[in-house]
Amino acid sequence: MDPADSAAETVSAGRSSGARLPPGDFGVVLAALRARRGWSVREFARRANVSEGQICNLESGLRNPTPAVAAACDAAFGAGGKLVERAGAGRRGARSEGVVEAGPVVAGYERVLWELKDIGRSTGPRFVIASMKSVTRVLTDAGPHAVGEQRAEIWLLASRFAEYTGWMAQEAGNPAEALRWTNLAVRWGAHGGDESVAAYALVRKAFIAQHRGDTGAAIGFADQAAGHPAANPVIRAHAARRVAQGHARRGDAGACREALERFTSHAAEAVGDRTPHWGPRIENGNPRLIEASCMLSLRRFESAAELFAAERRRRPDVPADSNSRARFAVREATALAGVGRLDDACQIVEATLPVIKRIDSATVRAELGRFVEQARTGRASPGQLALLEASSALATG
Repeated sequence: MDPADSAAETVSAGRSSGARLPPGDFGVVLAALRARRGWSVREFARRANVSEGQICNLESGLRNPTPAVAAACDAAFGAGGKLVERAGAGRRGARSEGVVEAGPVVAGYERVLWELKDIGRSTGPRFVIASMKSVTRVLTDAGPHAVGEQRAEIWLLASRFAEYTGWMAQEAGNPAEALRWTNLAVRWGAHGGDESVAAYALVRKAFIAQHRGDTGAAIGFADQAAGHPAANPVIRAHAARRVAQGHARRGDAGACREALERFTSHAAEAVGDRTPHWGPRIENGNPRLIEASCMLSLRRFESAAELFAAERRRRPDVPADSNSRARFAVREATALAGVGRLDDACQIVEATLPVIKRIDSATVRAELGRFVEQARTGRASPGQLALLEASSALATG
């Protein structure tokens, strides 16, 4: 079986053919089902024996399905006729100059966004980017034809899709594309009347700068985000986290500690906040794991290892997604290598390598590269050297 097929089957495990279809018209449902399986447009077109152009036109609403195409799509997903029924129940007007009824579009694609985020967290960027771009085209086509509050809702949803597409582009190792989508998110958020995305975009730019090794720019962008007039407590918490990690990489423990305290304060203030949130859920930003990561950057390996281990024992199920689990596992292994516990470090990495291969995240591979660099400073056995070589090869892609 092709590796992509294998990962896609993992995504769809537990979802039977008799499961209820997601809400929305045929195009919305098609995009959601494809996202669940982790299929690219090309892969789905192959399985349904229709053209890639047809799939794009159906998902974007440019065309309604013929009975034959609806049946082919139904068969590809094993939907048991439910997708055929959906095709006949609600046919979307293809690219009309009239007013768009935004309610069903927003409700349907909000659920698709949550689906795609779940998939992105567990399987990495390559299975969701095509779907994100496809849905974005639908929303930006519909935006100019909606009116009043509904127009704003469509543009805000397009902005959320663009922001996450930028994040996935970064995870795929394309920072230039990540910046392009982040800038689009700002523009479309402004169309929807929300300037807070402009503040959060500065956090995203800080993260991108951090991963290219420009610590000064990372701190600068994060400070701008915290001081932005539209920044809410969630954005200020994200910004403080980036500042803390930036100062840790500079070796400034005092400034790092002050930023960590700001992060904790803003995160507590954000609990229960009902304003729209950009970026990861702040409650997932575990303060102890963030502190441990800062200790690692400060090369305080013993403190970092103790914090990582204590938090793993206290809450073994947090963070819950594969991407975050892999990232913090590799960081713990790096800390253990730093205190000479190479056996323990290699055991963690060996157990995590299959996940790292599956999610194919540029940011996690960067963490793996830092582990290899630290581990090579110690004396390794032949078996450990082999693991380090395998890890190095994976880290460099």
